[in-house]
Parts: sequence; structure tokens; C-alpha cells
Amino acid sequence: MNSPVPHPALREWRAHMAHPTRAVALIGVAAILALIGPFDTAEVMRPLPRAAYWLVHVGASYSAGYIANGLADRTAPDSTAWRIAIAGPLTGLLVLAIVYLLNGFALGYWAQGQSLGLLAANVMAIAVIVSAIFQLAHATVPPQATTRHPPTLLERLPLDKRAPLVALSVEDHYVRIRTTKGEEMILMRLADAIRETAATPGLQVHRSHWVAFDQVVAVRRKGDGALLQMSHGPDVPVSRANLPKLREAGLLPR
Repeated sequence: MNSPVPHPALREWRAHMAHPTRAVALIGVAAILALIGPFDTAEVMRPLPRAAYWLVHVGASYSAGYIANGLADRTAPDSTAWRIAIAGPLTGLLVLAIVYLLNGFALGYWAQGQSLGLLAANVMAIAVIVSAIFQLAHATVPPQATTRHPPTLLERLPLDKRAPLVALSVEDHYVRIRTTKGEEMILMRLADAIRETAATPGLQVHRSHWVAFDQVVAVRRKGDGALLQMSHGPDVPVSRANLPKLREAGLLPR
């Protein structure tokens, strides 16, 4: 069964949320809110459900802001005002939906009429203010002057085949280097070839194969391993031992 590869934005969100420092910070905020019990949650909820409530609330609201601000950055990269105009209301709508549903299912409180209007106004105001602070802070940070150099490995290829890497495969004492413009056999070890891929995001999925993440089109399970459908050329096998790494990279469902 084919499993489409998660969208790059989803992989980016997973990596962002899984960062240890960020995860600890979000859990810490949720713990503080659970202890304080604002908005009468201390009176209507027991400690354990209250902790779960605030953990979901904080994680989902932060994710909503991250997604909204990411969309704003891609939509209007050169205009701070437009980024705020997009990120603020979008964050507010997402968080409002989260708060409304969470309060309804967890507390049995479904805001209506004036109460819903007041809740929406407060959430929107906070979302716009927080988004503006983040966007203005982001705008004041000078961009880093970094130059992304192509992988050193490409220098071993003929000029007409130098293009984004797709996969590396061992054949006898040679490595077959596959790019989006063709293939070439080079006499070298796979370990050395992988070192020369530089900053290209990828993974050794088999003792004889390495793949570039952004060239994986689909994944399907085969026996106790898997097969990767690539953007160019034949499928690449994944050994059983490397399936956990594939899941960590977001290429397989957990």
C-alpha cells in the first residue's frame, strides 16, 4: 500500500514541535497554567484533567500560531504589515475554534450569543497583538548572510548531470550517483559519498542506499521493510533496521 510522503510543511512542523527546548517550554507553560487554574478551571476541573486540558490548549494554540505565521511569511515575505494582517486574524480564528471546541468537550460549555462574541473579541485581540510582536521582532533581526554551496559530491559528475541529488547506491566498489539530470558511476565508498552530500537533507535507508528527503514521492511497505518511490529512477529499498529512522524523518506514519 502506497503512503504519500507528508508535505514539507508538516515535516517542518513536526521537527519544530519536537525540538527538546521548545517541547519543555510548552510543557512548562501548561504546567504553570494547570497549577494556577485560570478562567475558573481550578474550580471546575480536577488536577489531572486540568493538566491535560492546558497541555492540549497550549500545544494546539502554539501550533495554530506557528502555522498562521508560517503561511504569512510565505505569502508576504517582504511586507511586515501584510504578514501581521494575515497572521493575526488567522491565528485568532484557529485559536478561537480550539478554545470553543475544547471548552465544549472538556467542560461542557458551548459559548453562545454575547459570551461567544466576547470570547471571540478577546481571542482575536490577543492573537493580533502576539502575532504583531513576533513579526516585528522577526523583522528587526538582520538576515544571515549564508551561502548554500552545492554538495561537493556533484563536482565529481559531468557538468550535464550536476543537479539536485536523488539517491546514492553501492554497486561493487562503485557508487551510483543519481540526480534529477541522470546517473553516474564513481569509484568510491558509500560512506565517503554520503559525507560529500553536505547539507542535503537525506538518510541512509539501507546498507547500500542513501536518499534525499525531498526526492521521495511515496512509501510502501514490503515485507518487514519498505520501498521508496523516488522522483527519478527506480525505487529504493529500506531495511527493517532503518524503518525507525524513516518514521523520525516523517516519511512513515508513526
